[in-house]
Amino acid sequence: MLKILVLVLLAAIVVSLFSGLFFLNRDQGSSSRMVRALTVRITLSVLLFLVLLIAWRTGAIQPHGVMPP
Repeated sequence: MLKILVLVLLAAIVVSLFSGLFFLNRDQGSSSRMVRALTVRITLSVLLFLVLLIAWRTGAIQPHGVMPP
């Protein structure tokens, strides 16, 4: 369940990033749609960070090094 939530949030972040790029090219920077898309991306990124932090604090995920012993 947690992996699916993380993947959905990552996908939503990427979609929001590309929608901001689309609105930048389409509106030539004169619209607030790009700002709204990037605000959504930042909000989703903070939400993903909080989900990972809560999962770590509750023990649902365990951090490990790049090369575990």
